[in-house]
Amino acid sequence: MVELTNEHLTVQISSHGAELCSIRGNASGREYLWQADPTYWKRHSPVLFPIVGSVWENRYHHAGQSYTLSQHGFARDMDFELVSQSETEVLFRLESNAETLAKYPFPFRLEIGYQLIRNQVKVLWAVYNPVSTDLYFQIGAHPAFYYPNYTPEDSERGYFAFDKTDALSYILIAEKGCVSPDTYPLHLQEGLLPLDTHTFDRDALILENGQVNEVRLLDTKKEAYLSLRFSAPVVGLWSPPTKNAPFVCIEPWYGRCDRAHYTGEYKDKDWMQHLSGNGEFHADYTICLERE
Repeated sequence: MVELTNEHLTVQISSHGAELCSIRGNASGREYLWQADPTYWKRHSPVLFPIVGSVWENRYHHAGQSYTLSQHGFARDMDFELVSQSETEVLFRLESNAETLAKYPFPFRLEIGYQLIRNQVKVLWAVYNPVSTDLYFQIGAHPAFYYPNYTPEDSERGYFAFDKTDALSYILIAEKGCVSPDTYPLHLQEGLLPLDTHTFDRDALILENGQVNEVRLLDTKKEAYLSLRFSAPVVGLWSPPTKNAPFVCIEPWYGRCDRAHYTGEYKDKDWMQHLSGNGEFHADYTICLERE
């Protein structure tokens, strides 16, 4: 476990999955990141690679071959190499090997970094294509945050605020972890999305097409608690359905699960990322703690 600290924050990251495991405010002593109680969900903030969500029936097709890949891919369950570390920054690396190539036939190098900047955690992703052939992939975040004033007896959980409020819409998981094309309007109240024990009864709310680039979590008094800023084209909002869980996830994605019954080529999946030979992909998102 690697620890980073500055005057505002202390975070911990595991080399297993290069997963962010703790974000603690130095002034408040508050833990912001979900602590992986398996009663609700056994992870903290896994990195999703080389797919986001599920492929139909856990199988996909590439160049005449069929492969099996489980939900969210394999990077979250692999050990990363620690490349560099300072008091406020760390960088991890994962490279393709015989194990990954058997289920994902693309050589790659994945680097995941974390930086502390005042009261913010900046998460950096880089994907490198080390060969001359094409590389297709998806990558996404899945951080889970404690509700600011959770009590299991109360139904209200707080609010989401967005940087845009006009004509927002979402899609839903329909079958076997894959989405339906049906679109639903996101109904806001005074520009906010109320969160309660039933908000996620139908699973994740998935906003596509770069509709928003910031999601802020507010407490039940509508006061800011934390925010995520990102440039990803898709963001998922999720808490385990029907479990009255103490946390909610804000998930920037460069990718998304299959449409239900999709059996086309892997490279033609929705929101697929493509690198030509020896290409590079870089992206980041920022977690800001509003009260530290």
